[in-house]
Amino acid sequence: MVIEDYILTAYLITLSILFFYGMHGFFLVYLYNKFKDVKYEPKGRFEELPKVCIQLPTFNEALVVDRLIDAVCKIDYPKDKMEIQVLDDSTDETQDVLKKIVEEKKKLGFNINYYHRDNRQGFKAGALKEGLEKTDAEFIAIFDADFIPNSDFLNRTIHYFTDPKIGMVQTRWEHLNAEYSILTRAQALALDGHFVMEQQVRNKAGFFINFNGTAGIWRKACIYDAGNWQPDTLTEDLDLSYRAQLKGWKFVFLNDFTSPSELPIEINALKNQQFRWTKGAIETSKKILPLVWKSSIPLKLKLYSTFHLTMNIVFPLIVLAGLLNVPLVYVKNTGNYDEYFAFMSIFTLAFISSFLMYMYSQKDVYPDWKRRIYLFPVFMAGSMGFALNNTRAVIEGLFNKKSEFVRTPKFRIETSTDNPHPKRKKYAVTKISPMIMLELLFAIWALFGIGLAAYYSEIAAIPFLSMYFLGYGVIAVMSIKHALESKK
Repeated sequence: MVIEDYILTAYLITLSILFFYGMHGFFLVYLYNKFKDVKYEPKGRFEELPKVCIQLPTFNEALVVDRLIDAVCKIDYPKDKMEIQVLDDSTDETQDVLKKIVEEKKKLGFNINYYHRDNRQGFKAGALKEGLEKTDAEFIAIFDADFIPNSDFLNRTIHYFTDPKIGMVQTRWEHLNAEYSILTRAQALALDGHFVMEQQVRNKAGFFINFNGTAGIWRKACIYDAGNWQPDTLTEDLDLSYRAQLKGWKFVFLNDFTSPSELPIEINALKNQQFRWTKGAIETSKKILPLVWKSSIPLKLKLYSTFHLTMNIVFPLIVLAGLLNVPLVYVKNTGNYDEYFAFMSIFTLAFISSFLMYMYSQKDVYPDWKRRIYLFPVFMAGSMGFALNNTRAVIEGLFNKKSEFVRTPKFRIETSTDNPHPKRKKYAVTKISPMIMLELLFAIWALFGIGLAAYYSEIAAIPFLSMYFLGYGVIAVMSIKHALESKK
């Protein structure tokens, strides 16, 4: 076998796996239309409202914690039935800010308590677990510091628990600052695809979904029955979600009720967030998949759960496809491979599949969806550009390299015209990662491929290589730019 054959074989295997995961969009669109008339309504209403504990895990977030607590205290629910736990692991002035706010709210009659830990043992999972032991509430709502819950959050979610089988209710994230920049717009598109299509459709079709770490409410008995919060993965929410559903608990996703939140405005903060989510998902898949296949759930749930939990394996394959696409331009023009390349055109269906999924997510919730979906090519290029960052996360997850839970800094950006807080640099990511040089090298490699494709008049290869070039190049340049700006 000559080198050209090895390249073609490796590329075919890579694209075949990417094609398998990429066709998921068609499946979701089919299920979306099949179950679009399904509506989740509470089976009843509590005659006497139960006690709810709202947990607010925080870590060095002085710029936004007052906004969070103010919003929580505006939730329309009897004060004697609502407990607020501020679970703070902060090491900076956030401690003093929170103590002052908590004392002010106490004077107004709120049952709010401040708990500070001198260590970050177990990170967020550890804080939530310790807080759980300090409350007698039957239900536990959780909000991260970058959220602003709506005043009717509890009234819209609590009554689903009149069904004793319901263990968790998740609300859809809304984006306060989606129009702030092209970066936040691309994030909003990605998250809408996850919530509107993946979460909503999976839930309606009877597949497992996951708690998204915030903007949801749990039955405490469900948390305990599933084995409580465990800190051995970076996605404690995904981990607990699967353990709970394997125990037979049912989840509800509310697509028509949202919880507003702030999107990261800096590329390096977003990289850290994506790294944590990707690595944690790999860790969780290694932990949970054996439990899935040992369980008595139906085969279709086992198969789809396996698909769901292994989706992040695509990132190394995206990197490999980009590397191989350049020599492939040369290979195509050095041998008799016409039938092979004609067959490979079928892989464009995966691109169409992804486009349809995100288009439906925009149509479902936005009247101006046509304007928003124009950003899809930018989103795809960005996804390719993030592949190196997320591939490192996949490798670390597979090889059990442990790392800390790195919070995603927010700067109180609520509209497209807001300016970052003067103290932005205190929380911003200022370190220029060595990964940026690798991203620049990959961008140069893709640019070389574009030149090679132009030389051989392989016009069909240019759009694909251009997305790699723009993805790696723009993300690398933005990473350097945002890091330098944060140092000023």
